[in-house]
Amino acid sequence: MSQDTVADGLNMIANAKRAGKEKVVIGRISNLLIEILKIMKQKGAIKKYKIDSKEKSVEITIDKMSTCKAIKPRFTIQISQIEKYQRRYLPARDIGTLIISTNKGLVTHEEALTENIGGCLIAYFY
Repeated sequence: MSQDTVADGLNMIANAKRAGKEKVVIGRISNLLIEILKIMKQKGAIKKYKIDSKEKSVEITIDKMSTCKAIKPRFTIQISQIEKYQRRYLPARDIGTLIISTNKGLVTHEEALTENIGGCLIAYFY
């Protein structure tokens, strides 16, 4: 395990999906990972997640998703660069979601375009 809980958590979800499992338990959680899971649930990539505060873990039920990864290094982007990184990380124009950390919290790339704000790339999934 590395020091990056977001990268570890998303890697565990992707590995469980590749192995054909429907549920995965992540032993280390952070507030950033929880916010990413909220966005993934809104977009339909995962069905649900349940946080166990005693054991500091989260159980995730995977739905329609091919892969999810953290973006390292975390590039700082302007609004005009979002299209470039969409082509770099996502398979097609309307498939997938980039997660961007802005001064208004974590948002998807669509929300960043409509609100006209840039930020720092965190992760992507499709």
